[in-house]
Amino acid sequence: MEVRIDVSKPGGGSYPILIERGALKALHARAAEYGLDKRVGVITNTTVAPLYGEALSSALPNAALITMPDGEQFKTLETTSSLYAQMVNVGLDRGGTVVALGGGVVGDTAGFAAATFMRGVRLVQIPTTLLAMVDSSVGAKVGVDLPQGKNLVGAFKQPALVLIDPDVLATLSSRERRCGLAEVIKHGLIADPGLLDDVERQADDAKLIQRAVQVKVNIVEEDPYEQNIRAYLNLGHTFAHAIEQVSNYAWLHGEAVAVGLIAAARLSHRLHLCEADLVDTVERAVANAGLPQSIEGLEPEALWAAMATDKKWQQGRSRFVLLRGLGNPQIVEAVPREDVITVLEHLR
Repeated sequence: MEVRIDVSKPGGGSYPILIERGALKALHARAAEYGLDKRVGVITNTTVAPLYGEALSSALPNAALITMPDGEQFKTLETTSSLYAQMVNVGLDRGGTVVALGGGVVGDTAGFAAATFMRGVRLVQIPTTLLAMVDSSVGAKVGVDLPQGKNLVGAFKQPALVLIDPDVLATLSSRERRCGLAEVIKHGLIADPGLLDDVERQADDAKLIQRAVQVKVNIVEEDPYEQNIRAYLNLGHTFAHAIEQVSNYAWLHGEAVAVGLIAAARLSHRLHLCEADLVDTVERAVANAGLPQSIEGLEPEALWAAMATDKKWQQGRSRFVLLRGLGNPQIVEAVPREDVITVLEHLR
């Protein structure tokens, strides 16, 4: 059964998010309906290509497969340049479509390539990880990393379609699945506490995805360009991006987010924004999902230094998304360095 969520775009119009089991295998039959009967570049990584990319590019009437290496360390301008060259080589023109088939790294990098190639070509997102399904494929933010920090180069690129097929999660590793649960927990903490119960009782994938996606859709429709409440979706991410950067991306994004959520909850309590039972709730949710709960020897001072390049900080002032309670996030500026360091020291 197909679930359709329409996302309003700034300036008018909308695009659909379609959630349906078996949708990827049946995509060729609906190619014309989805505008995939013209020239298509299916961009994926070297892991997903043999699983789904080769079959999809062969099944579509006029598609070519374009690949990039697998891993956050390849979410770079250098990789984007390689994608541009491949897009030219396969004859993708301004009337064509980029299909971003993969996890968050593929979605972000291929999406950025689509936003900038020939000043913008059509984009379809087909996420293949739980994390990408519930978070990064939704909301039109695309971009790549610089050595100085994550997502420092990017754009807003509205997709024509997001197609989510929960069946592809059958080939997802347990570690990657847990990473996706970190973002589901985040959505529960900022807007839908019932998601925490769904994670604990291991709710059906399709229902979990639909509920988590709806949280993000509600927020990005109200604030498409992150002028105010969309920043709530960064709960835990200031810590997480620093953990990823300092560890040279040995940590997966979802693992870093999980610890970041705990850090954000503890910082909230330290600043007298919330009660201690909220910290317990966050720590229990992270533990139940089998996600990391400490920074495992990373140096707090190094993490603080990495946060200084976080694009969410403004005029050198620290800026964190914290919690007053379940479903009650708040942006707090100028958080004292000493409080952040203390929280990180207790997470070692």
